[in-house]
Amino acid sequence: MSGTRTLRGPLARVGAVALAAALALTGCSLKEAAPGSGGGSAAGTASSAASASGASTTADVPSLEGKTVGIAAKDIVHDFSRVVYEQLQKRVKDLGGKVIATQAEAKDDKHVSDVENLITQKPDAIIVILGDAQTLTPALKKVHDAGIALFTINFQSEYSTNNVSSDDWQIGETLARTLAEDMGGKGKVLVFNGFPGVTPCRIRYNELKLVLQDYPDIQLLKPELQDKYDGTIEDAKKQIEDQLRLHPKGEIDAVWSCWDIPQIGAAQAIDAAGRNEIKLYGVDAEPGALDLIADPKSSYAFTVAQQTTKMAQASADNVALALGGRADEVPTTSYLSPEFVTKKNVEQVRSELGI
Repeated sequence: MSGTRTLRGPLARVGAVALAAALALTGCSLKEAAPGSGGGSAAGTASSAASASGASTTADVPSLEGKTVGIAAKDIVHDFSRVVYEQLQKRVKDLGGKVIATQAEAKDDKHVSDVENLITQKPDAIIVILGDAQTLTPALKKVHDAGIALFTINFQSEYSTNNVSSDDWQIGETLARTLAEDMGGKGKVLVFNGFPGVTPCRIRYNELKLVLQDYPDIQLLKPELQDKYDGTIEDAKKQIEDQLRLHPKGEIDAVWSCWDIPQIGAAQAIDAAGRNEIKLYGVDAEPGALDLIADPKSSYAFTVAQQTTKMAQASADNVALALGGRADEVPTTSYLSPEFVTKKNVEQVRSELGI
């Protein structure tokens, strides 16, 4: 793998500390970007391809004419995956490339077989959107061994030439800090934690646990709730209804999830029960979640909008650079800045991002 490496993992935390210091100096809260930062990333921005991707044209990167790009998405169940999947195909075609697109309907075994089937069709590159590390990694090694350039979106892999992602360390930390501060540093939290093998969820959950080490009076209720892909909203609604019966008023202060879909069901249960003391915190800025955050009567308090269109464009552009003889311009990881969404700024963010 070639290109400039950006800071990740423990090194990214150094950037996060620097960001926190900068925010303190500018008077911004954790929920706000420093002036002129455009949202900012704790680990910095990516290469010229990714940082310019929001405004770039097809003239800024090499053509993909004569090239075939395979796309393997784990699912298009939620808005994040669907938009990335659709915009990725559009960008590859705009650059003149041919697309072979698959989506696994949120089934890990199908995701693996989709990647393996793409290998047999010998594309010039394969882009994988999300996935479970344990089940998918052997298939990604096969991509590498076949000499096919591998790119990923929200999936870190040793076999990937480039991974495009929001900075999930920053997302997880800010999500957790916001929750803790809104709770006044004490109380009890229900956690949905059904996808430890999905890298963004694992990172965001680990950041939650790390942040709460500094908030000893906040307790995560056990057992943790297990969200799932199939029938997510209804399943989450039922789980929360059960928890509301087990825990009367005053025994739950917040609900945390690494994505928005289960929180939509949770909000339905909590709002119907009139338990407005409970606040919800998620990620992805699903349209249904934004509708709830925009409703002053809803318990949904906070989510994180990822720049899905720009993420898709950055990935396709990085493929074009790598296949076009400019691999030295492709970083290992391209970070795009997230937008933190509260009841106060939800309409502004919707307008800015077109969601």
